Amino acid sequence: MTPIDVSIVVPTRNRVQSLTRLLRSLDLMEIPDALRTEALFADNGSTDETGRFLLEEQKKPRKFLLRVLQEMRRGKANAVNRCLQESEGKIISIIDDDVVVHPQWLVRHLECYDLAAFDALQGRILPGVDPEGRPADLERLYQYNIPLVDYGNQIREIKGLLATNISLKREVFEKAGFYNPSLGAGASGFGEDTEYSARIRKAGFKIGYTPHAVVYHELDPGRYGRAYNRRIHYLKGFSRSLSRRDSMPFRVVPNLLASCIRYGLYRTLGQGEKAYKAEGRIMRYWGYLIGKAGSCLRRDSGQSD
Repeated sequence: MTPIDVSIVVPTRNRVQSLTRLLRSLDLMEIPDALRTEALFADNGSTDETGRFLLEEQKKPRKFLLRVLQEMRRGKANAVNRCLQESEGKIISIIDDDVVVHPQWLVRHLECYDLAAFDALQGRILPGVDPEGRPADLERLYQYNIPLVDYGNQIREIKGLLATNISLKREVFEKAGFYNPSLGAGASGFGEDTEYSARIRKAGFKIGYTPHAVVYHELDPGRYGRAYNRRIHYLKGFSRSLSRRDSMPFRVVPNLLASCIRYGLYRTLGQGEKAYKAEGRIMRYWGYLIGKAGSCLRRDSGQSD
């Protein structure tokens, strides 16, 4: 059997329309003739037409091998881990199911490994279009609440990955291991990438950023606005409480109070974007406090038993 060079990992759940757009972009991506590529889609217990759609797409001829996996244990990390376990590529790329890739997305990831001494790479994440095909309003970009990564136009070293658009060498996975299934979507909500990035660095690997490997994140009206912003930042703080030990008196509480003051000031001055972001920080620190309080209560309850 011919060895696989690249494995593309896509965890998915109940996003059949997004998958249609993603697969269309993968079909248009540049793949050198000699590059053996597989794309692994892990259906994480979808209740829409995702499973049937992927099985039908698997029958179509493509420039890459499309493999469809089922992962019934709930959570994005479990779906990613299933793909990692089944993957064969020397380079593993992980993307979300609600992006489309630039035609040169894959070759640009691979090119960066030749240009710089990195073991894992973060690609650029830019805003895409909404279901009606309308582009983002750059004046209110923050209100879309989508993950965006743009560290400029130069290749550079960074500390963390956001697995909406990343790649890593197989030896990184073999040493850093699987994602933590207690973190991320379908579990705590967020935090799996931060925790995994820390393990990558602890294992002695270098993480880089390439601006040339681009994906475009779809705009989902269900994410727009303050209510969603508050919810996701609360979950980010809660998730952080499960894997970090930030100082309560010297970091968390002072930052929470400072964010409250900034929020009131920005609202008074009519600085909407700054107020929006400050509100998110308030909810993130509050989520961390609630998460730690819950951990203490559970620990005390266990000791009393």
